[in-house]
Amino acid sequence: MSSGDSNLPGTSAFYRKKFFLSIIIPGIFIFFMWLVKITEVLFEADFSGFGIHPLTINGLPGIFLSPFIHKDFNHLFNNSLPLFFLSVALFYFYSEVALKVFTWTFLLTGILVWFGGREAWHIGASGLVYGLASFLFFSGIIRRYYRLIALSLLVVFLYGEMVWGIFPGVYQNISWESHMLGFFSGILLAIVFRKQGPQMPVYEWMKEKVEGVEIVEEVEGEKK
Repeated sequence: MSSGDSNLPGTSAFYRKKFFLSIIIPGIFIFFMWLVKITEVLFEADFSGFGIHPLTINGLPGIFLSPFIHKDFNHLFNNSLPLFFLSVALFYFYSEVALKVFTWTFLLTGILVWFGGREAWHIGASGLVYGLASFLFFSGIIRRYYRLIALSLLVVFLYGEMVWGIFPGVYQNISWESHMLGFFSGILLAIVFRKQGPQMPVYEWMKEKVEGVEIVEEVEGEKK
C-alpha cells in the first residue's frame, strides 16, 4: 500500500483523520466557553448581562454571546459534555453540512429566544445542545439510512430524558424556552438539509427492482 492509499475511504487512517478533524471546531468552541468562565471568575466579573434579553436592544448581542456564558462551573460542565459529543457526532457523520447545521442551530436558536423568550436574561449553551440532539435524531429518521438511524437511537439512549427540559416548570431556574426553541430549530434544519449530506445508498439490486417495475408498467400500458 502506498502512502497515498492511507487517505482513501475505508482505511483506518482515513477514519482516524476524519475523527480528529471532527473534534477541531467543537473543541475550539468549548475552549472559549471555559475561557469566558475562567476570565469571569479571575476578574470577579458577571457576564450574564451579555446574554439574551428578549425584545430588547441590549439583549441582541446575546444571540451571538449567550452560549459562551454560564451561571457557574456546574452549569458549564453539564453543557460541555453533551455539546462535545453531539458536535463531534455532527461533524463526523454529517461532515458535508456540519458547519452549516452547527452555525444555523447556533443563530436560529438565539434569534427565536430573543423573539419568544420570557423577560429574563437567557445564558448558556443548552439551546445549542437541544438543537444538535434534535437534528441528529430527526435527520437519521428522515433519511432512513440505517447508520444514521443507529446514531438517532444512540442520541435517544444517552439524552432522551432531556426532552423534559422543553416543558415549563419541570426544572427550576432554567431557560426552558432555549431548550424548546433549540429543539424546534433542530427539527427544522433536519427537514431543510434532508437532501444534503449522507443519504441512504442505492444498491444495484434496488435499481434492478425499480427498472423491473417500470418495464411491467409499460407492458401493462401497451395491453390496455
